[in-house]
Amino acid sequence: MLTELLKLRGRSIYHVLGTAPAVYYLADQDLKGVLVNAPPFSAELLEALNAIAPLRFVYLPSRRGARDLEAWRQSGAEVLAYEVEAPAIDGTVDTAFNHKTRFSRTIDFLTMGGVTEGTCALRLRNNPGVVFFGPALEPGEDGWPTLVFHDDDFSRESRLFGALGIQDVKFAYAFTDVFDPETTRFGPDADQHVNAGIARVLEL
Repeated sequence: MLTELLKLRGRSIYHVLGTAPAVYYLADQDLKGVLVNAPPFSAELLEALNAIAPLRFVYLPSRRGARDLEAWRQSGAEVLAYEVEAPAIDGTVDTAFNHKTRFSRTIDFLTMGGVTEGTCALRLRNNPGVVFFGPALEPGEDGWPTLVFHDDDFSRESRLFGALGIQDVKFAYAFTDVFDPETTRFGPDADQHVNAGIARVLEL
């Protein structure tokens, strides 16, 4: 049901198997449990999450990751999303944050609109850095997250600006809405691979 992908000092990251968009569970010593994207609700999954860390938050990088929000809220979780994206989300958003908001002392947000109007990444700032990009990036042919354009993107120009905006961001690990245990690569040294991949896209 869940598999551990990464164990860092004070926090661990898990993948909820069989989810699309991919759902991750951040177990943080301060924040407790944070779902990144909301999977279909089940009591069995909730029990498994709480066994790792008490579920406290559901973070939605975009509207695409919203499933059964009312059920997750009834379990005691608070739903968060970027204020630009919140009106388009199917369900209640408890906290609609802006670009200046920090989730905690070491966790903040990177606005990367373009796939949807308000797509927004979640960044764990302290070393080694981690970014949950949601749909803003997805694995390329080499398995590393990169910029992949789609016909239904809200704004290609915004996607370009968002990708260029992470060039100076340091992070060792990167996760997206697409995760294949066999082919997806997420770190370490993710920032180098991600920026190299984006540079190749921009050269085309």
